[in-house]
Amino acid sequence: MSAHPSVRLGRFATAVAQARDAGDLLVQPRMGFPTRTQMASGLRAVARARARTVGTITLDSYTRVGDHDAARRALAAGADLNGFPIVAHGAAATRAMIAGAGAGSLPLQVRHGTPLPLGVVHALVDAGVDATEGGPVSYCLPYSRTPLDDAVRAWAQASEVLAHRVPGAHMESFGGCMLGQLCPPSLLVALSVLEGMFFRQHGLQSISLSYAQQTDDTQDTYAIRALRRLAAQHLAGTDWHVVLYTYMGVFPRTAHGALELLRRSARLAAATGTERLIVKTPAEAHRIPTVQDNVQALEEAWAAARAVPRTAASATDDQDGEPELGLAVHHEASALINAVLELHPDIGRALTEAFRRGILDVPYCLHADNAQQARSYIDTHGRLRWLTAGRMPLTLPRPAGTPRLRAHDLLGMLSHVQRTLDRQALAANRPQPARHLSAPDPV
Repeated sequence: MSAHPSVRLGRFATAVAQARDAGDLLVQPRMGFPTRTQMASGLRAVARARARTVGTITLDSYTRVGDHDAARRALAAGADLNGFPIVAHGAAATRAMIAGAGAGSLPLQVRHGTPLPLGVVHALVDAGVDATEGGPVSYCLPYSRTPLDDAVRAWAQASEVLAHRVPGAHMESFGGCMLGQLCPPSLLVALSVLEGMFFRQHGLQSISLSYAQQTDDTQDTYAIRALRRLAAQHLAGTDWHVVLYTYMGVFPRTAHGALELLRRSARLAAATGTERLIVKTPAEAHRIPTVQDNVQALEEAWAAARAVPRTAASATDDQDGEPELGLAVHHEASALINAVLELHPDIGRALTEAFRRGILDVPYCLHADNAQQARSYIDTHGRLRWLTAGRMPLTLPRPAGTPRLRAHDLLGMLSHVQRTLDRQALAANRPQPARHLSAPDPV
């Protein structure tokens, strides 16, 4: 984490700084419930968890698409929404819910998923929350048909409003989580840094950069190192930290496999000096997680992180002697960032132009503004590689035996992590409680 002495920190960013100074990992759920009673109960449970936590208010699908009337009707009908409709509830009711949760000083972040976030930003600020997440690319391409130009303008305006209304407000780029899986690490790193630069250009001084756990621990370690180096280079003078997401793809169906994947993400966070971890629960493969599921995941992850030596966060670790795998991630990400920055001094316009030209191209993303020429694959070591780079400025070796992908190959890649960990779980045949399970060899 890096912070400039003149940067003011809000409650959320202060909590991250305090955890870092204590050598501890912050863990966070993705939890969201429709009613104020349910949401308050969830926040209360997170605050009381046996872990160092921050809270989440995840919004519902109607709010994400701006259909607040539909959200109000659903609330009135007692429908089971998939999140908290913050606009439909209104600022006063949301403030009262947070205060009534008895969560004390628990810092909160609103997570939503909308490409047009201005209404959500006003609502969360009015409710007294000082942190949210998203981005002009990362909340547009995977989730919507909104033109990228429109999303860039909307996120520029929302960022400026947040920066103006809440000194010390925190924004997290979702750029390191594009599509959750099958996006090679170098592109995730580049998008996260570029969105962080976009936020800074529009007035925000406290920023987090995301990275989603992928298919190989070693590759992920080098990716997070590259992310820290590039953040130090391009976000100097701001407050920034790294947030890791537990694997966002198809989750293992066995309890042992799911818990091992969660623990791996926690160990990865500790080993790389990552400041914050957003968890998934072992229930993900079977049903919508309960409050208790979320609390157990938080406690499990925090315990796993504390069981291994924590590496001090460093943005300037020496690359000398780093293996080819690590150098490749860093060099590819740096090439993508530099190519975009050469297009225009306005980061938003540069991002739009980069996608128009195919300089940025997200594999398997069907959005109309994505070139759809880049493809990736999982190699025999379980690592994500570029199959084709399209028009992106990457020089890729083409090793012998690189596959030609067909539909069933794609399906196999999507379930690679699930199958691998479930096989290990079945082979181990160990039904003991999670904390007594031994870890399998890294995939």
